[in-house]
Amino acid sequence: MDPTRTATARTGPRTGPGTEVRGSDRPRLARHVRLTFCRTRRRPILLHPETVVVLNGSGAAILELCDGRHTVTEIVTELGGRYRTVPGDEVRRFLARLVARRWMELSDG
Repeated sequence: MDPTRTATARTGPRTGPGTEVRGSDRPRLARHVRLTFCRTRRRPILLHPETVVVLNGSGAAILELCDGRHTVTEIVTELGGRYRTVPGDEVRRFLARLVARRWMELSDG
């Protein structure tokens, strides 16, 4: 091991409390989380073992684009084309909350 080496290589997706969401990150749902539509509620929902989260329209729109291919910047741009205003900082905060709960994983862009 070289003690002068300062850079660290990322070996896998980042997740957990305190993880910063950057524009170049590529978010995707964790393996144990599913985005689906609840016919009873007539709303999109996020399924996590023993938990159901009912999503609003903007939350569902963000998560539909979290496929591990789109960067956060691309997601904000895409949503900006659909809606009038899409604050990028709100999208990053929403994703950061999911990352903190380990429902979302981030890969480097």
